[in-house]
Amino acid sequence: MVDAEREARPERPGEAEGAADLFRSIGKQLRLLRERAGLTQKEFGATVGYGEDLVSALERGVRIPQPEFLERADEVLGAGGLLEVTKDDVRRAQAKARTRHPEWFRDYARVEAEAVALHDYSTQVVPGLLQTEEYARAVFTQRRPLLDEATIEKRVADRLARQLTFERWPAPTFSFVLEETVLQRPIGGRAVKQDQLRRLLGVGRMRTVELQVMPTGREEHPSLDGSFILLTVPNQ
Repeated sequence: MVDAEREARPERPGEAEGAADLFRSIGKQLRLLRERAGLTQKEFGATVGYGEDLVSALERGVRIPQPEFLERADEVLGAGGLLEVTKDDVRRAQAKARTRHPEWFRDYARVEAEAVALHDYSTQVVPGLLQTEEYARAVFTQRRPLLDEATIEKRVADRLARQLTFERWPAPTFSFVLEETVLQRPIGGRAVKQDQLRRLLGVGRMRTVELQVMPTGREEHPSLDGSFILLTVPNQ
């Protein structure tokens, strides 16, 4: 039983900040090349097989650009290798990112990244793996004691980076059960809530994901002890 929402301050801020700077730099280059090509984020995303929201996140440097994306984007935008050449740097940054968490969280982060199946039951907020950027920011902003702005942005970026597990292959399978009140609570405001609900609908359509809602009106409840996460790892 693991509380995966308790992501603490990284032990090696130098490495983490260096990776974040790299992703922001690549994002700026991507945006410049896209605009020079006369493409909107939606048009560019349709060409490379990415959603508009994901393209936006990549340009802001809050999502890790995958090697396949860099190759395709380089080709589509006529970058002449400018984006593709960053692949090795991104791989090294990803490897370092695995050690950015404190020791108590590293084992979980490693297992989550390697798991073949994940089962999550949440009672208070949308699980981190399903959160939009603005929803995650609202969650961290409301933490007590208060976090400074730099820490909030770092934790948002780390949380979004964990969502890359949906994109790896072979794909793990996911099962999420959310209490009905989680969907009703407008954390961050109604606009953030609406975007988060759309995100859930999108993820719920993935063939690797099962998304269920526990009605508040149920007279029986199999998990009165609270939230939990179960991970299935491959045989060693």
